[in-house]
Amino acid sequence: MIDRSGMGGAVDGPDGTSVVDHARLFRSTPTPYLVLTPDLTIVEVNDAYLRATGRTRAELLGRYLFDVFPGNPDSSDPTGVPNLRASLIRARDSGRADTMALQRYDIPDGAGGFLTRYWSPMNVPVRDDAGRTLLLVHRVEDATDFVRERERSRAHRARGEDFRRRMEEAELDLYARARELRAALESEGRATRQLTTLVELAGQLAGCETVAGLAEVVIDHGLAALGADGGAVAVRDQDRLRLTLTDSLGGHTRERYADLPLDGPLPACVAAQRDEVVLLPDRATALAWSDEMADVLSDTGLRRWVALPLRVGDRRLGSLTVGWRDDAPFRTREVELLGAFAAQCAQTLDRIRVHQAQRRTSETLQRSLLTEPPPMAGLAVAVRYHPAAEHEQVGGDWYDAFPASDGAATLVIGDVTGHDQRALAAMAQIRNTLRGVAYLMAAPPAAILAALERVQTGLKVDALASTVLAHLWAPGQAGGDPERARLVWCNAGHPPPLLIGPDGAARLLSRPVDPMVGLGIGRSRRDHHLLLDPGSTLVLYTDGLVERRHEVLDEGLERLRAAAARLHHLPVEEFCDALLAELADAPSDDIALLAVRVTG
Repeated sequence: MIDRSGMGGAVDGPDGTSVVDHARLFRSTPTPYLVLTPDLTIVEVNDAYLRATGRTRAELLGRYLFDVFPGNPDSSDPTGVPNLRASLIRARDSGRADTMALQRYDIPDGAGGFLTRYWSPMNVPVRDDAGRTLLLVHRVEDATDFVRERERSRAHRARGEDFRRRMEEAELDLYARARELRAALESEGRATRQLTTLVELAGQLAGCETVAGLAEVVIDHGLAALGADGGAVAVRDQDRLRLTLTDSLGGHTRERYADLPLDGPLPACVAAQRDEVVLLPDRATALAWSDEMADVLSDTGLRRWVALPLRVGDRRLGSLTVGWRDDAPFRTREVELLGAFAAQCAQTLDRIRVHQAQRRTSETLQRSLLTEPPPMAGLAVAVRYHPAAEHEQVGGDWYDAFPASDGAATLVIGDVTGHDQRALAAMAQIRNTLRGVAYLMAAPPAAILAALERVQTGLKVDALASTVLAHLWAPGQAGGDPERARLVWCNAGHPPPLLIGPDGAARLLSRPVDPMVGLGIGRSRRDHHLLLDPGSTLVLYTDGLVERRHEVLDEGLERLRAAAARLHHLPVEEFCDALLAELADAPSDDIALLAVRVTG
């Protein structure tokens, strides 16, 4: 297994001589590499591969290869996925390296589309002494620039006088047809242009993850597409309506009508409560609707109004209100367009509300598992959990701190691969199992993690997790040192612990890292030992604190080291808050954080 800590250099061998740090060597190799299990699950990746694909370790580790790199459904050459799968299977089953021909394989661009890429791949099996394939190494070279240059050269040689003549004729024909098409579209009038824009808006609505994002799309883009001069989105909250209004509706209106009773007199309330479309085609009709409308018309200057219900099935979610400055009768096609836009908004709002409710439930469950640590003599312990900002899914990050049966403080930080309900369930299983195994065994961390993996295999808990398990004895405690705290830890594929001395000097404990828990490789694990002076602070964390898209891990680790050194003087609770405030601005992955200070 590769050292995910990102730290390296030479390490001392058993005889005291310096040996090559293969983990750092793998990470620094300029050629992109993936490491896969025989069932094509990603278990390690080097920095060159992350740069070539624009992904992060959190997005790849523990995922099935073709889930994170699916085929491009719009590609003219759909053979990328089946060709790569066949090559990997050949390498796995034959035990021999398999080199592929130049292959087109488009990769996701992160915005719902694909980037055209050409690769030169090679797949190599890693076998045990019995000849069984334990892992697969997937190596690629990005040949996109070479292919494009070759195509340009071929095109240049083929471009003769006849070719240019034909191109000119085709361009003239296309220009003429484009003018005809433009004239035909313009003859359809404003409704056709609005319909085209509404189709584009459907894509923007599909990307909305919050009610505020939905309101922004509706107000900034949707109302302009409808030719409107103002409007509001009202979201139902039990017997109230919470409104987001455009600036054009005036400060008084936005302040007075941002929160309305569901049974209120305005068109937005009637549409939301009764599931009816309200059409007010002119000033006179609007004034006759209710006394409150006189105030709205005076403040906004808008005369014509429509309010449409936002409904999905039998669920009444709110209403959409749109206003114009000019009087005009509502045409049938215009009302149909408004209804189509309201239906798009309702579907998006319903999806957001359901997703947020699920997220709240899952996050509540996750936080219920992450209990506060008990008081521990001679130690100050602080913990934090910070959910990701870029997605609405729960993760498998966890922390734990509890006394061992021999009196030592048991400290755990871990991260189950994945961001879904399965990752949350696996995290709960692994965390609780590790607690029981650690307490009953009263053994060193390496032995406990080895036992945990045996339990996982026996109970068929199919999950990968990185973790650091540590035992810490306070100064003067039985089993420890009279003057200093004694730390023993084992790292299973996790970012390295950070130690800040009493003087603020911070360093990463980048000892050799063992494989992640759940791989079933069966290698023995290693314990590491250190004595800590009073006033020292140990920080355990998950990779969301240090990983950033399009950035090598070393940069994030150095950012953490520098910030921790600068903040070390703060009490441990304030230290955690300040560290998160500085480093966890809109993280793309969940963060679990555990800090322990030796107090005496």
